Amino acid sequence: MKTRNIIILSLAALTLSGCKALYGTYERPEVVSENIVRDPVDDRSMLLQTDSANFGNLPWRSVFTDPQLQVLIEKALTNNPNLLNAALNIDMAEAQLKAAKLAFLPSVAFAPQGSIAHFGEHSKSTLAYSLPLSASWNVDLFGNLLSQKRAAQVALLQMRDYQLSVQTSLVCNVANLYYTLLMLDRQQEIVRDMQGLTKDTWEMMKLQMSFGRARSTSVQSAEAAYYSVMAQDADIKRQIREVENSLSLLMGEPAHGIERGTLDNQALPSEFATGVGIQLLSNRPDVHANEMALAQCFYGVETARSRFYPSITISPTGAFTNSNGMVNPGKILLQLVGQLTQPIFARGQLVAGLRVAEDQYKQAYNTWQNSILSAGSEVSNALVQYNASEEKSQLEAKQIDVLKKNVEHTQMLFKQSSSTYLEVITAQQQLLNAEISKVQDDFSKVQAVVNLYYALGGGVN
Repeated sequence: MKTRNIIILSLAALTLSGCKALYGTYERPEVVSENIVRDPVDDRSMLLQTDSANFGNLPWRSVFTDPQLQVLIEKALTNNPNLLNAALNIDMAEAQLKAAKLAFLPSVAFAPQGSIAHFGEHSKSTLAYSLPLSASWNVDLFGNLLSQKRAAQVALLQMRDYQLSVQTSLVCNVANLYYTLLMLDRQQEIVRDMQGLTKDTWEMMKLQMSFGRARSTSVQSAEAAYYSVMAQDADIKRQIREVENSLSLLMGEPAHGIERGTLDNQALPSEFATGVGIQLLSNRPDVHANEMALAQCFYGVETARSRFYPSITISPTGAFTNSNGMVNPGKILLQLVGQLTQPIFARGQLVAGLRVAEDQYKQAYNTWQNSILSAGSEVSNALVQYNASEEKSQLEAKQIDVLKKNVEHTQMLFKQSSSTYLEVITAQQQLLNAEISKVQDDFSKVQAVVNLYYALGGGVN
């Protein structure tokens, strides 16, 4: 008898130790995270990832210092429907985690019953009653409930990451739309200045024609150039209205006009060429959310494996009953039932469930790895966009200085009949295009800062 008990205890110890090894906690697998950001200047180099003052760690108020922009961001963080829904997702995940924790406790039910039976005309009615209190406890020897609880824990972390990801995206989207408005305002100023210049050219052509020094074709060309500039102004007005509507929507408000500053007065960080500390695994909430999805799949595999093992249920019952009228008054009846269920043949469902769980884990790993590489690519793109826009803007500034002189000289030569009307109109059109292009590149430089801030996981505090 003692030998049999020793054998039973030894088998139980081996089983429990095997379960401990089988159902461990999630550990981060190997993933490619080194050298994922290219140097924006040197094609053969990668950026160092050891910057102690990470740009992505700055609070958004320290990056976007325009007071009017800060007001817009605050409104968006308060009213945006997507961010509000993200908070509700967290609430649901917390409720599911609480339920997963309570699954370790027994369930208790109270189900009173009563009946009256009557047989024949001369027999008495029999009163039967039972006031049972029953419980059921699933003994989690093989980690089924434990893995589900851990999956719920990482699901909550994932929802919190999702909320931070929505917040980051929201802050940067508001900033991008705001700077788009500033760009359009500046372009509108340039176009309206050019309207006056083309109108003066048109008037000059008409005057020259009245003296017989210009043809009607020159007047028509100047008039057409004037209307072309006016059409550009109308198009910019439409774009401004559309951007204002989009920005209002992000703030959860009806479409309305937006109070704003000017593009020239914006002050944003500008040193990004070297030493950008990416820290994408910790800073990017969307990347971390993908890792938490991987952890969920890990515990999904654990749960699928646990279904191959027996389930043990203990069900105690206590009732005050008269046992169908045989005992009067009633007495207490106690009962304890233990049940063990070992799957033997489940029509392949358990094997299929495990295979699906393992494939889902592999998919989640691929998604997580790709999100890391994508984050590195976004950092690289933002850096090269900033450097290229800065270089183009400097060259365009020189080009504009030359074209302004060219416009003045062609107008002067035309008055002296030493130049044609086509040279005057062409010079003005080239100046307008260069000024519009420079504003776009100045905006692109600002947009690169915003995109880099997002790519580094900023905007969450």
